[in-house]
Amino acid sequence: MSDLADGAQSEQARSAEPSAAEPSTAESSAAEPSSTEPAAGKKKKSRPFWKELPLLIGIALVLALLIKTFLVQAFSIPSDSMQNTLQRGDRVLVDKLTPWFGSEPERGEVVVFHDPDGWLDGEPTPKPNAAQKFLSFVGLMPSAEEKDLIKRTIAVAGDTVECKKGGPVEVNGKALTEPYVFEGNSACDDMPFGPFKVPDGKIWVMGDHRQDSADSRYHTDDANKGFVPVSQVVGRAVVVAWPVNRWSVLSVPDTFDQPGISAAAGAAPGVLGLAGALPFVIRRRRRLTAGRTAG
Repeated sequence: MSDLADGAQSEQARSAEPSAAEPSTAESSAAEPSSTEPAAGKKKKSRPFWKELPLLIGIALVLALLIKTFLVQAFSIPSDSMQNTLQRGDRVLVDKLTPWFGSEPERGEVVVFHDPDGWLDGEPTPKPNAAQKFLSFVGLMPSAEEKDLIKRTIAVAGDTVECKKGGPVEVNGKALTEPYVFEGNSACDDMPFGPFKVPDGKIWVMGDHRQDSADSRYHTDDANKGFVPVSQVVGRAVVVAWPVNRWSVLSVPDTFDQPGISAAAGAAPGVLGLAGALPFVIRRRRRLTAGRTAG
């Protein structure tokens, strides 16, 4: 009997123990991943392009605004005063970066500048719509409202500039050869001028179409005497960007590189000569003074 009872008990104990081949409920639940947790290695879904588009547009507009403010700005040519170098309707790109580093206009450069003394008074100003205003604000199209002018820099601070009827424009006594002047135009017969000395911080400008350009010559009775303050210069026009068939670089003509045209260079020999003679003059005066004292 005892053997039968012990066998029955051991059979019940075996049935109560989990089988080695079958894992327990706790172990199996721990081994299986939770349905609420993401599967390992599963990639996160990318956002649709239409959701990314507003962000991309915003970044592009900010970059355009920064470029317009600090680097390059497009301007539209409103008149014929710079023919044939520039035609009405041309789009030019203006370098606005170098003025931030203290660079000033040089002779021969084509520059854009704010109206210094009402040069454009009475000129009609286009009325752009809201879209044009916004695009011009961020620099994606030229502004139609700003009263800016574009001319060629002829003389800079310290220069003496003049032009007599029938003669060429002269800078510091050097006659300019001006192949850029509109065909059939004289250098200044419609408005001879000078001689004028350009004050510090100013420039003298003229249009390439001399008989169709109310430039510095026509404003000598204004507050700035026809000179344009450097502080009003937006930047140098460097490229004709539109239309495509007129693409060109606005370089400085060779006539502005001729020897002796610079007022500083012309004065340099005299200054150097004076500096070299000064020690001899001082020594001679000391000898004369010493001789008088001894006598």
